[in-house]
Amino acid sequence: MNREKIVITGLGVLAPNGNNVNEYWSSLVKGKSGISPITYFDSSNHRVKIAGELRGFNPENVLDPKELRKLDPFSTYALVATNEAVLMSGLDSEKLDLDRIGVTIGTGVGGIQTLEEQHSNIENKGARRVSPQFVPKMISNIAGGHLSIKWGFRGPNQTVTSACASATDAIGMAMRLIMSGDADVMITGGTEASITPLTIAGFANMKALSQNNDNPEEASRPFELSRDGFVLGEGSGMIVIEKESHALNRGANILAELAGYGATDDAFHITQPSIGGIGALKAMERAILDAKLNLDEIDYINAHGTSTPFNDKNESAAIKTLFKEHSNNLKVSSTKSMTGHLLGAAGGIEAVAAVKTIMEQVIPPTINYKDPDPDCTLDYVPNISQEHNVNAILSNTFGFGGHNAVICIRKYA
Repeated sequence: MNREKIVITGLGVLAPNGNNVNEYWSSLVKGKSGISPITYFDSSNHRVKIAGELRGFNPENVLDPKELRKLDPFSTYALVATNEAVLMSGLDSEKLDLDRIGVTIGTGVGGIQTLEEQHSNIENKGARRVSPQFVPKMISNIAGGHLSIKWGFRGPNQTVTSACASATDAIGMAMRLIMSGDADVMITGGTEASITPLTIAGFANMKALSQNNDNPEEASRPFELSRDGFVLGEGSGMIVIEKESHALNRGANILAELAGYGATDDAFHITQPSIGGIGALKAMERAILDAKLNLDEIDYINAHGTSTPFNDKNESAAIKTLFKEHSNNLKVSSTKSMTGHLLGAAGGIEAVAAVKTIMEQVIPPTINYKDPDPDCTLDYVPNISQEHNVNAILSNTFGFGGHNAVICIRKYA
């Protein structure tokens, strides 16, 4: 029995290289990096002094200043990106059944800026100086709660935390909620605001981050021989998905089809991928099966591509093992080369990139690719975007704890 298609009707983005979908896509196509020296705090005593911060971001264009004071940035980012996605989708709350519209959102660390700030208060000023807003600003589910409150969405509302796979898992689970009949429309994606002293120090001290402080725009170099770690980024990527019949009935502009989802766990190591990327391979295979596609129908993979030694070679190995001869025809690129790694929000902004790739038939490049790694031998679309016929895409995200999540997005027909 054929199931009804799930379609994408709205996109919203906040990324280090663009504060809306058009800016973000333009930067990706031009190979423009959003990595720069850290300005949010004094990083002089840190090993790592670079990150993908938002630039020129003005949330007052969307949110009331009084409201903003009650929000951790991770909630702010989700609200602003969702506002763009909802406007693009044409959702009209006065004409739709709000009991049938839900939210599933991914985040890796939630309100960590609030946590660090209030921990400093209790340590230095005492318990009475901890803000009464501390808990409702910090808890990971609160961004999704704010989305429902702002737009009146009364359908299912959950938050997914599976490290760097969070947003992709959120999208996949939102898709499943529609397929099961629990909702007609879901707002889904991810948000992260983790550029803090504690987060930077923690990742740096486990040697996960690039220490190429003198050349920030060149620090994220996925699949390249001299890569030395990922660069932390921040932002949000949100999409509107809905039943095809619901979208058609309300006259929505359908951008693409969300065709498949696959998730696995390596059950191997808390931070390193399984040997040969077998968990990643199984997740990709499940997403393709779910989409009812053949391996040779995948044209492009937006790779996890973190710029870490272990991920990039194992992801490459997984792709070559799964796709066999077709891997020679596949285009593979990592937009993290331009945005850095947004942790739990990575799959959100990368899903938006995948939809735009299908809409524009242009593949964003992997920038900073100079010296090929003999362990990474795919076509990584080096340095310059390419016009290419793209009908079906995989978007890969893999996280600490062995979490693997993959979605398949295809041209709507």
